[in-house]
Amino acid sequence: MTDFASVAKQFVTHYYATFDADRKNLAGLYRENSMLTFEGAQSLGVQGITEKLISLPFQKVKHEYGEPDAQPTANGGIIILVTGQLVVDDEQRPLGYSQAFQLCQDASANWFVFNDIFKLVLL
Repeated sequence: MTDFASVAKQFVTHYYATFDADRKNLAGLYRENSMLTFEGAQSLGVQGITEKLISLPFQKVKHEYGEPDAQPTANGGIIILVTGQLVVDDEQRPLGYSQAFQLCQDASANWFVFNDIFKLVLL
C-alpha cells in the first residue's frame, strides 16, 4: 500500500510552491476528466482549469498552510484537506481558505488531481 500521508504531504508542498511561483505550470497535475470547483464556479479538464487559475484577479500570491490531513480512498486514491491563509498582492490581511484534493493514479501510475475544491473562509 502506498504511504498516502507522504504522497499527500509531497503533493501539497509541490502544488502550492508551483501555484505561488507560476500557476499556469499546474496544468500537468490535471487530466481531461479532472474538475475544479473554485468558490462555486466549476471548471472541467486541463484547459478549463488552467484558464480559471490564470484568470484569478491577483498577480502575486503566497499560501501558508498547516499539515495536510489525508486518507486513502476506496479506488486507491488519496483525499487531502488543506486549511491555511493566503496573502495576495502584498495585502496586510491574509485570507483564510480550505482546499480539498482527490488524487488518483493514471495508467502510468502517476498521481494527478481528479477533484479540486477551493473555498475562502470568510468570517
